[in-house]
Amino acid sequence: MAAAAVSSGGNINSVPAPVKQTLSSAYIDFTAAGTAGWAQQHLPDLMEQEAAVFGKRTISGFLNQVGAEEAMTSDQVIWSEQGRLHVNLAAVATTVADGLLTFGTAHELRVGDTIIVHETGGGNSMLKCYVSAVLSTTTVTALPYTQANLGTGSLFADADPVTIFVYGSEFAKGTVGQTEAIAPSFKSFTNKPIIIKDMYEISGSDASQIGWVEVTGESGQSGYLWYLKAEGDTRSRFTDQLEMAMVEAEKSVASAGAAVPDGTEGLFAAITDRGHYSAGIVGSSAADDLGSFDNILKKFDANGAIEENMIYANRSVSLGIDDMLAAQNSYGTGGTSFGVFSNSEDMALNLGFSGFRRGSYDFYKSDWKYLNDLGTRGVYGDTSIRGAIIPAGVSSVYDEQLGSSMKRPFLHVRYRSSQTDDRKMKTWVTGSVGGNVTSDLDAMKVHYLSERCLVVQGANNFCLLN
Repeated sequence: MAAAAVSSGGNINSVPAPVKQTLSSAYIDFTAAGTAGWAQQHLPDLMEQEAAVFGKRTISGFLNQVGAEEAMTSDQVIWSEQGRLHVNLAAVATTVADGLLTFGTAHELRVGDTIIVHETGGGNSMLKCYVSAVLSTTTVTALPYTQANLGTGSLFADADPVTIFVYGSEFAKGTVGQTEAIAPSFKSFTNKPIIIKDMYEISGSDASQIGWVEVTGESGQSGYLWYLKAEGDTRSRFTDQLEMAMVEAEKSVASAGAAVPDGTEGLFAAITDRGHYSAGIVGSSAADDLGSFDNILKKFDANGAIEENMIYANRSVSLGIDDMLAAQNSYGTGGTSFGVFSNSEDMALNLGFSGFRRGSYDFYKSDWKYLNDLGTRGVYGDTSIRGAIIPAGVSSVYDEQLGSSMKRPFLHVRYRSSQTDDRKMKTWVTGSVGGNVTSDLDAMKVHYLSERCLVVQGANNFCLLN
């Protein structure tokens, strides 16, 4: 039976866009058309409590759970990440009869290296070879151990794409040692902070009006004055934007318009550039989802193999994972096995999984409100980003500014701060309303500012579900 479609009423309040300031439209008007006006004998019953129809509206908290925050004093942060330890290159078997391998970039092979040559064009042939000559920075001669040349038996053909990796070396008796060294490789990355601002304004006249509705907000404010409520909403929205900017931000490219600022690299951009992305768990069937999940694990095996990972997902991915895990229990005629649930039926039939182990990896699953909320990524449904797999724990990196190696969370936010100015989250009030007189403006302006960027270390251990 197909799942029933879900429809919404025509008047659902689904546009969470707040007004910039308090206006008369924010108040109940008994003189509007269709009413008896102020001359009516009885005022209507008034429900004073504001209804929280969207639950907890804020979406921040993700980075607080998986990362950390550190101060910085510079215009950019630079860090280095280790390269791979072993030599692994792509090449083309240019002339198989002569064992000629041509690389697209400069190689690191040396005479005496023993390598495995693997054909990647579909034939899946593999030979162990000896590097007998280095002809140039992009060309070597590789001679097989087990046959006359690469083309013997049609294992390889001219122009076949191949991959090679060095597994050792071999030298004859009485020869000199290796004459060339391979310098350790590393990559250096940089990111710069962006300045994020917002402002709330209320005129002196509107600030003195008494509202009709008792209001509460995520920041704990309550009372009968709309402008207090609105200021709290502005602060909550700004706090959310601090996190959303770190998740969504992009660096501008050379072809961007001159008016576009430099930008910064956010989480999604870093994973797209240096990590992995997959359709992942689509909920088609438990078997298909498990296969897709295992493909992600194979990627992790090839890139660091961090044992503990967090899955932050939207609702469809979360339910797909629940169904995938629930299907792993056997309900056959031979008896029911509840496996990791200590054979407890009550535990096993609670299908809202929060943590599980697959292979050598532990995963902790959590719903990501940012991907579900209609006011943020939820507006795109399941056609956009559906989740992210993020390694837990810390990584060891070399900080070029500090000149030393240290352990830091894979994700952490850097904010500008010094002894004279802390720009992590600045707030100040201007105007002549609210007791703080800084100008003759008959209004109160509450300003918000932060300067920050996100550091994504070891993005090769991350996976984006899209």
